[in-house]
Amino acid sequence: MKILFDTNIVLDVMLGREPFAEPASQLMSLVESGKMVGLLCATTITTIHYLSTKMIGSKKAQNKIKTLMMLFEIAAVNRSVIEDALIAQFIDFEDAVIYQAACHAGAEIIVTRDPKGFKRSKLPIYNANEMLKMLQIIEKEKDLQNKTQ
Repeated sequence: MKILFDTNIVLDVMLGREPFAEPASQLMSLVESGKMVGLLCATTITTIHYLSTKMIGSKKAQNKIKTLMMLFEIAAVNRSVIEDALIAQFIDFEDAVIYQAACHAGAEIIVTRDPKGFKRSKLPIYNANEMLKMLQIIEKEKDLQNKTQ
């Protein structure tokens, strides 16, 4: 399963924003363990670097980015993504770019705390808690299938 993590989900973990940090951290742990493929939009990396540099300094910010780069694949932002975002009719252009980057990268789901920003999405949109529940359901179904075989 290929899941794009919106910028706010990554920031929840990095900044320890409760009550959102724990479920977001659980999802990131699933990426780290290889149970799912995590994607970040290229703009998420630049945003996180910018904010982290202001908060913790350049060296620590770069280390955070390196860690993210080891865990996540990057959904590119290129001309096609921007052109598609321009005609996507999203309220927020940044969300349109993230959505189009997800689509171009083959994401199946977007995890965000801003579902309103993705109302026009054709991909399923979940918050971190919903995604964790969905993964539990999928695991139960797999277990049932394995027991019946």
